[in-house]
Amino acid sequence: MTDQELNDAAEPEADESQEAVDTSKSAPADRDTAGPFDFAEVPTMRPYVDLGGIKIAPREGLQMRLEVDERAKRVVAVSLEYAESLLQVQAFSAPKSSGMWHQIRRDLTTQLESQGAKVAEEDGPLGAEIVTATPVPADQGGGTRAARFIGVDGPRWILRGILMGKAAVDKSAHAQLVDLFREIVVVRGDLPMPPGDLLPLKVPAGVQPGAQDAGAAEA
Repeated sequence: MTDQELNDAAEPEADESQEAVDTSKSAPADRDTAGPFDFAEVPTMRPYVDLGGIKIAPREGLQMRLEVDERAKRVVAVSLEYAESLLQVQAFSAPKSSGMWHQIRRDLTTQLESQGAKVAEEDGPLGAEIVTATPVPADQGGGTRAARFIGVDGPRWILRGILMGKAAVDKSAHAQLVDLFREIVVVRGDLPMPPGDLLPLKVPAGVQPGAQDAGAAEA
């Protein structure tokens, strides 16, 4: 599965099943103090890279890439390269009083299994994670490619991530990327949005889409 296919799999889908799904919010108990944060929960003096719907805390060794949908001419995801791993993140609007991560995990499982991936669910520091192993075509080296899908329901938003590279299989690297994920700030805004709409992302002033050093940038 390519990075684009993984990204497509992370998009919200309408569930056609009539089976009841847990609509409670899925988030660590200390989310409001340890992240991922809502914009209202973070002191304004702390430096961040401002990407519109999300803000990224800079750190040494962090490389940031903006994923652009060329057809729609818009930024659709942010990829963070750190510690031999890749974390791709997206933030979406969500209901105020209910969560979406339980539903999304079920949809992901169905979709990924239909694409030939082996899928399992594991408990992680943020809650339930989806762990996948996807066959790699022989002309691309064969074997399987591992990935982990993580998600946290916040106030009127959900932040979702895909862990790839070392963090998908190594416990220490996984912890480092979860820590990076928890430093992210989500800027939901006050405009009405249907649940599941991607929060608008923007290219920071003076920056072009592509790999950028996020180790010292401020916003």
